[in-house]
Amino acid sequence: MTGLTTHILDLSHGQPAANVKIELYYFEPASNERKLIRTAVTNEDGRCDAPLLSGEEVTAGSYELLFYIGEYFRNKEVVLPEPPFLEQVPVRFGISNPASHYHVPLLVSPWGYQVYRGS
Repeated sequence: MTGLTTHILDLSHGQPAANVKIELYYFEPASNERKLIRTAVTNEDGRCDAPLLSGEEVTAGSYELLFYIGEYFRNKEVVLPEPPFLEQVPVRFGISNPASHYHVPLLVSPWGYQVYRGS
């Protein structure tokens, strides 16, 4: 299966992060201009219901996932400072082989995050 998927795990509550808004951007090679190509919201399992990109939508290049984490923790009634330490988490990554599957998981708390290329 080719494509791009993600999921979010809330480390502070020990559960998947549901109802997190995610934006996917592509960087135009010639100008490096960031272009919004998809918006999604995670389901109860912390995943998107469909791949963010699939099949021929996947092209080699630079991308960014923007996770709206501050909004998520406020909706969970977590007391955050103003401004919160993490409002939005941007993750920039490259796709070098469009025939491969790229999975970008995010492990998050109000105070930190980790990201990696999953399987």
